[in-house]
Amino acid sequence: GRGWTQDLWGGQFPTAADLDAVAPENPAFFQAKSGHAAWVNSAALRAAGITTSTPDPDGGEILRDASGAPTGILLENAIDLVQRNVPDPDPETLADYIEYAQTAMLASGITAVHDFDNPSLLRAVQILRERGHLGMRIVKQINKAWLEPALESGIRSGFGDDWIRFGSLKLFADGALGPRTALMVDPYEGQPHNTGIAVVEPEEMLTLVSKASAAGLASTVHAIGDLAVRRVLDVFEQVRREEAERGVARDARRHRIEHVQIIHPMDAHRLAELEIIASMQPIHATSDWEVATRYWGEERCEYAYNARLQIDQGVRVAFGSDAPVEPFDPFKGIHAAVTRQRDGQPEGGWYPELRLTLDEALHGFTTGAAYAAGTEDRQGQIAEGYLADLLVLDRNPYEIPAGELADVGVVSTMVDGIWRSGEHS
Repeated sequence: GRGWTQDLWGGQFPTAADLDAVAPENPAFFQAKSGHAAWVNSAALRAAGITTSTPDPDGGEILRDASGAPTGILLENAIDLVQRNVPDPDPETLADYIEYAQTAMLASGITAVHDFDNPSLLRAVQILRERGHLGMRIVKQINKAWLEPALESGIRSGFGDDWIRFGSLKLFADGALGPRTALMVDPYEGQPHNTGIAVVEPEEMLTLVSKASAAGLASTVHAIGDLAVRRVLDVFEQVRREEAERGVARDARRHRIEHVQIIHPMDAHRLAELEIIASMQPIHATSDWEVATRYWGEERCEYAYNARLQIDQGVRVAFGSDAPVEPFDPFKGIHAAVTRQRDGQPEGGWYPELRLTLDEALHGFTTGAAYAAGTEDRQGQIAEGYLADLLVLDRNPYEIPAGELADVGVVSTMVDGIWRSGEHS
């Protein structure tokens, strides 16, 4: 299962004993909403061989009680100690799941996705295409474990076609805000010894990003905390020097930082200087603002979820949802970008000076996302010669109050000139 957050339980993590009360025999595994923590029962700990003497893996942590015994909460790379025992669905079944999700996404107006799941999804998407049921475009990213075979197979950024194409190497520099594993320059409020977790250390990150770039593959690196963002920028700065020495244009390697949820003021200018894409999710700001204020404090939060800063400096910004962490409905994200509110709170918007215009928000979800995919010459706008991917809406977003943007409905969705969802399908 998936979707819990300790912030709904007073900020306290649950325990294996809590799950044992309802699942005493069978292993139980539940990922947090963020995907950066897992809650397991005692049976799952036993099945994975996790005991008091089990060391923390690199880039992960097994939470323990005062006696050193595992509590049932696993952070970051420690999640894999149990998750690797969970069987994956076979490709045909996974294709069925994707088709089910695709129906809902098309109905919400999504015509293309950037996928960061594991390699098994690639085969499932191919099966869906073979069935003639693939109705949206997929940009597939490559994880660390898949890098070597991918490069040996000649995979590069842009390899594929307009339905299934490869995007970039995907790495994780740190964790997330919710479990307080996002890597920070200064400690979390109320936790003077906690600055988060480095999921991949800078030396390894540089090796992987450099190798991928030399082979024609851009990199996307998850970075939420300000120290993680700094480390990723340091890596990209070195790789940009290497690319310049080889005569590789910056536009040919569209590196990006995924999330940029908080940036240190000393680093605020660096994405623009290095021409790094800021791939951000406006809806995170309106979901997280209370937790962010509690964990990071008001002063640091001036630089949190700050697409305004990046846009004003000329950074190319791509917007998305981070589904399943947040709802994939793009108009909920557009509403968040323009209002910095959820359900009318906070009044006036969270740091209202960081609100975006409707033009800026729409650009991030369309042209900006297409640029990140390397397809801005044929996606991201309605124009002659572009792919016939478009929506019919139930109202004009420019003629309604900003507070109603989250309620904009999709009447019909067209992909490749065919109505895939709605009244015309």
